Amino acid sequence: MPGYVIGDVDITDPAAYEEYRRLTPATIAKYGGKYILRGASYEKVEGDWSPKRLVLLEFESFERAKEWYNSPEYSEVKPLRHKAATSNMLIVDGG
Repeated sequence: MPGYVIGDVDITDPAAYEEYRRLTPATIAKYGGKYILRGASYEKVEGDWSPKRLVLLEFESFERAKEWYNSPEYSEVKPLRHKAATSNMLIVDGG
């Protein structure tokens, strides 16, 4: 079953975030992941959640998504996001 990473990102420093955006795709691809949504527009139909920038990644499994998130490659890039944005992220089992 696939694994997903769901992110809600509020960019506070657009210039610094561009570096994160440039470096992250290679880390995702190395772990077999792909972008499903990246900053997509949306229409809220229920609830209070209003994501700023919605991101959805798909991996072959929940475990593979966790491997990517905790990988040495992404661990080098992740601080750029922490510096340039506030985020909420989930890793979800697609089963």
